[in-house]
Amino acid sequence: MIKLIDKKLLVGLEIGTTKIVTIVGEVLPDGIINIIGIGESLSRGMDKGGVTNLELVVKCVKKAIDQAELMADCQIESVYLALSGQHISCQNEIGIVPISEEEVTQEDVDTVVHTAQSVRVRDEHRILHVIPQEYAIDYQEGIKNPVGLSGVRLKAKVHLITCHNDMAKNIVKVVARCGLKVDQLIFAGLASSLAVLTEDEKELGVCMVDIGGGTMDIGIYTNGALRYSKVIPYAGHIVTSDIAYAFGTPPADAEDIKLRKGCALGTLTVQDEAVEVPSVGGRLPQNLQLKTLTEIIELRYTELLHLVNDEIVQFQNSLSQSNAKYHLAAGVVLTGGASQINGLVECAQSVFHTQVRIGHPIYISDSIKTMQGPSYSTVAGLLHYGKEDRINNKKAMKHRASVSLWLTKINRWLKKEF
Repeated sequence: MIKLIDKKLLVGLEIGTTKIVTIVGEVLPDGIINIIGIGESLSRGMDKGGVTNLELVVKCVKKAIDQAELMADCQIESVYLALSGQHISCQNEIGIVPISEEEVTQEDVDTVVHTAQSVRVRDEHRILHVIPQEYAIDYQEGIKNPVGLSGVRLKAKVHLITCHNDMAKNIVKVVARCGLKVDQLIFAGLASSLAVLTEDEKELGVCMVDIGGGTMDIGIYTNGALRYSKVIPYAGHIVTSDIAYAFGTPPADAEDIKLRKGCALGTLTVQDEAVEVPSVGGRLPQNLQLKTLTEIIELRYTELLHLVNDEIVQFQNSLSQSNAKYHLAAGVVLTGGASQINGLVECAQSVFHTQVRIGHPIYISDSIKTMQGPSYSTVAGLLHYGKEDRINNKKAMKHRASVSLWLTKINRWLKKEF
């Protein structure tokens, strides 16, 4: 078995409320990520993005890791790890610095971003991501890349995503117990956005919603930049629970019925069709009207989508007060495991009153067909993040090497002069 580092592969790990997924990918010359290994297991010991039973989660993660290693024929040593939960929060900040030379250098950009993130965050929280939105030089605003431009003062707007220290430590501890390192901890909503959104959608304005088992991760983009992040602690699992309680059926069977026969819009359901529902305690299965199942699902999904719509309205109100663009012309993109239900697009359109589509991972090779499903958006996005992270690290190393070489030459010259 070849070590992961020897093959220069990327590994993404998502520890969700209902399932755990590990994928191994390699970056092809054209930038497409080719998935060569995948491992899955049911998740136990997790709830709404938080660890509730460490030992149970570790066992489930090990199972998913072992499957991925076997399929990819490699030894996994480190992973890009997704993080979600209600403790995730965001804030937009501004940094201003004088331009050191006649034109903006990369050092100026690094300094102004560092200044913007040097703010107070919530108690017991730490910064997870610092994402530049745009720059301004003197009176010129909306600059995407200021390097090389002339001016006196450089301003940066950044989006900060923070997480609770202990929640982050617990999820990292799970990975450590499996004998692995964490390359980087990544907000699951950011990862999903990288996997399913196009650059055009981000420019026009779009809201991405990853509907998982325990949480809904939200990311809102306008003018090509992330402006708002949020985690809602209700998602697909609550729909399954409603079905289980209403029909007196085990949760596992309720989930199966939801996926096979469920629909989020009553008008798409055959009114007189019946569905067989298993019972608990050895009782005989029941035959119930599909109409009843649809009513339960439609009601709960409508409530969940209204929670998202409330966040969108709150975001739009905050931007309209600052005279910034707030229209989401590209609409809403739904993804995640709980987005795989019939009628959801139509149900969502009636709530959001805009165009809606189901987001599937893009820029991923189709060598493994299952990876094309929306339930794999987060792990696919982790690999996209990892690809960019490695590229940036290489650039930083190259820059540090060139600076070191320049300083060495200066020292040699000084020694000759004196």
